[in-house]
Amino acid sequence: MDVPPLQNLFPFPLDGFQLEAIDALNQGHSVVVSAPTGSGKTLVGEYAIHRALAHGRKVFYTTPLKALSNQKLRDFRAQFGSDRVGLMTGDLSLNREARIVVMTTEIFRNMLYAEADEHDDPLADVETVVLDECHYMNDSQRGTVWEESIIHCPSPVQLVALSATVANAGQLTDWIERVHGPTTLVLSDHRPVPLEFSFCSAKGLHPLLNEARTGLHPHCKVWRPPKGARRKGRSPRPPQPEPPPIAFVVDQMAQRAMLPAIYFIFSRRGCDRAVRDLGPLCLLDPRERALLEERLAAYSAANPEAVRDRQHADALLRGIASHHAGVLPAWKELIEDLFQQGLVKVVFATETLAAGINMPARTTVISALSKRTERGHRPLMSSEFLQMAGRAGRRGLDTRGYVVTVQSRFEGVREAGQLAISPPDPLVSQFTPSYGMVLNLLQRYELARARELVECSFGRYLASLDLVEEEALLDELRSQLDSLQDTAGDVPWEVFETYEKQRGRLREERRLLRILQQQAEETLANELTLALQFASEGTLISLKSPQLRGRVTPAVLVAKRDGPGQFPLLLCLTDDNLWLLLPCQAVVCLHAELSCLQVRDLDPPDLRRSGELRHGDGASAGLALAVGHMASRHDMSTPQYDLAGEVQAQARLVAELEEELTLHPAHRWGDRKQLKKHRRRMEELELEIGERQKLLHHRANRHWETFLALIGILQQFGCLDDLEPTEIGRSVAALRGDNELWLGLALMSGHLDALEPPELAAVLEAISTEVSRPDLWSGFPPPPAAEEALQDIAGLRRELLRAQERAQVVMPAWWEPELMGLVEAWARGCSWNDLIANTSLDEGDVVRLLRRTVDLLTQVPYCEAVSEQLRRGARAALRAINRFPVCESEDILAAAAAEAAAANPATERVPPGTPPAGAALTPPTDADGPSASDPPPHQSGPD
Repeated sequence: MDVPPLQNLFPFPLDGFQLEAIDALNQGHSVVVSAPTGSGKTLVGEYAIHRALAHGRKVFYTTPLKALSNQKLRDFRAQFGSDRVGLMTGDLSLNREARIVVMTTEIFRNMLYAEADEHDDPLADVETVVLDECHYMNDSQRGTVWEESIIHCPSPVQLVALSATVANAGQLTDWIERVHGPTTLVLSDHRPVPLEFSFCSAKGLHPLLNEARTGLHPHCKVWRPPKGARRKGRSPRPPQPEPPPIAFVVDQMAQRAMLPAIYFIFSRRGCDRAVRDLGPLCLLDPRERALLEERLAAYSAANPEAVRDRQHADALLRGIASHHAGVLPAWKELIEDLFQQGLVKVVFATETLAAGINMPARTTVISALSKRTERGHRPLMSSEFLQMAGRAGRRGLDTRGYVVTVQSRFEGVREAGQLAISPPDPLVSQFTPSYGMVLNLLQRYELARARELVECSFGRYLASLDLVEEEALLDELRSQLDSLQDTAGDVPWEVFETYEKQRGRLREERRLLRILQQQAEETLANELTLALQFASEGTLISLKSPQLRGRVTPAVLVAKRDGPGQFPLLLCLTDDNLWLLLPCQAVVCLHAELSCLQVRDLDPPDLRRSGELRHGDGASAGLALAVGHMASRHDMSTPQYDLAGEVQAQARLVAELEEELTLHPAHRWGDRKQLKKHRRRMEELELEIGERQKLLHHRANRHWETFLALIGILQQFGCLDDLEPTEIGRSVAALRGDNELWLGLALMSGHLDALEPPELAAVLEAISTEVSRPDLWSGFPPPPAAEEALQDIAGLRRELLRAQERAQVVMPAWWEPELMGLVEAWARGCSWNDLIANTSLDEGDVVRLLRRTVDLLTQVPYCEAVSEQLRRGARAALRAINRFPVCESEDILAAAAAEAAAANPATERVPPGTPPAGAALTPPTDADGPSASDPPPHQSGPD
């Protein structure tokens, strides 16, 4: 059957990028659509559904979050009919044989890893897979799921990747074309509802950008601190003006008809505090309030334990609510529904809302342009800002959307303007091999093929692009090295190195000689000074002083003059007929053994200052000549301290080394300084080339090296026999979690088999979840049997962590016993209100923790090597804890209907009582659990 004409499918004109994407699909290509949030990308996915239905084929529609999957289920049921739409999430499988199956991306990835049997190929008859919110590839924890899905999806299946605007959509498209097949990129920066950026300070709400949207509005004044403000505080960052009160910001928007609004605040407590700060403010008219009271009453009657405290219920009746990961999912769904009906005017939300369900508003308010993270305080990234800003503007309802940035303690109008005009961030790869990936690939492929698939990752593709530049740089470095080797390549560097070593030794021996001379000089100085007091006129001496330019000069003592201290000044005549008046310290040798010269007849000059000199005349020339005659017959040029034995021995050694160096072959070479410079540069180049080659190798092979390290660990724990998965390995392959091997070893240890269902649920919580909260406490003590079982498997965990450390593999093996009592209490029937009253965790955190436990309990029956006793215990524990609000009302009804039809909502192909057989039994589990609508408690933003 042909696809109906577009005007029949969509009763409105389509945008150019939508038509371009539809044309690519009709040509049989996969397509990447990169366009702003709210621009109508989903229409391309809807067309793919219409097209597949017309061809009698199926469509898988994948989303990153369970909440978004549930929303798509409702939308598609209304659009295509309930019988045509199915749902598959971590804890639920409804109408899975339908023509349109909505699922989380983890489910799709797990399907691809599951080995299809002859009669039940999960992708049989699938024409198209829609990957909604494909920019989730950037998610540090779950991004690898998108890469794995694209790599392993059969090439005949068309992919429709719908992404927010990213900087490297072309690279993403090129990669998909390489690993999957012909792919067309469709880019659009058009927003059907244009955005208008404003800035709110304590003075009011003002335009942020100029008309060209290239910089700040002319009326925006960048705040500068008063003079001296920087000196008063310790922080180098100047203080910012006081932020405007939240009530002031809301009032400014209400006056300008900019509501409804999503007000983003990056902490749960901040969101709840903002609700309180608005006080009694009511944003609803009487009709709206009456409608809201009716809805809230119906909700309270159906879900009495799911109503937030009175303060938040009262605020909701005034059109104000908070929405964050600490709120019950059922309450969040109520807020989302009321907001879309226009009955809630302001929602204070953490940024998880921006990355979650489709909930557009007329205005988005971004309260700060930086946020606290596990790694400290950092500015918002461009993609984060655009994701939140993109929620503004409702197509068909608003002529423009408003984005309001607010003055904060850390940022002002300058930072707001920079983010508003900054380009989007690029997608990066988060591909990470895991134990499950290794086992699933080795069940299906030889090692060589497994390597090909691992090296198909987006990360390897991006690295290959960088490798081109790095290789070019390496070639340039090698060229420089070759040039230097051509210039100095024939130099026998070994000989040169020995020459340099000899030069170094000579320098050291000369230094030692100077030290010995100085020591001898200091020792003899006092002796000479005392001796000179008794020396007679005409005594021959040797002088050394700056006036003589450092030369040891023969001289005769002519007279003694009073000095400034206790020692006299000496009037001397040198062999150069030069008169000097010097202190006793200038004498370096006293030649008492030589005959004195006759000096009485001379008329010496009148020198008064130490260091003063005067040239002699004809009368003194004869005496100077006599001094020179004596110096020619006797050694008068060697200082007395040089005659010390150790000085003479060291001087002879220095002379020998100088002679050896003169005779060395390298001494006769050319510019040795230049040669040495060349040699040093060659060594630097060789070192840099080696380091760059090592880095290139690591970047090109890091995923494969991790894969091989995981193989080694799996072999150590009996999961692989050489490269063949064992029964234990096939069981581990059937699991999904942060560390499948740790979960599998715990389940197959036998220590959990005899636990009662509530105790089993408690232990599975402890080994599968992490709650990193400093204020964590629970009023329920851990059950003794669960504590004992946990201690029994502690040795396994230590052994695994040691093996991972040796292999340089970083994977968590969770160990959180603090909340085991809470899980056991819930499994034994404790009421929700009592449960929440006895823990520091928010309601949403408790739901998420219990859903992660549900997720693992759902998987236990599909582990080949676990005991039947453990399977029964897991099923019983699952029934005990999977009740409202852990399992929403809608899900309970759906699961009941599924049970009535004798179908297990957690199975994909095999009933739980049937002994599994390999990877084909992989249950459809979410990597982040069935509650992936929000991050784990420790990632929900600072409080």
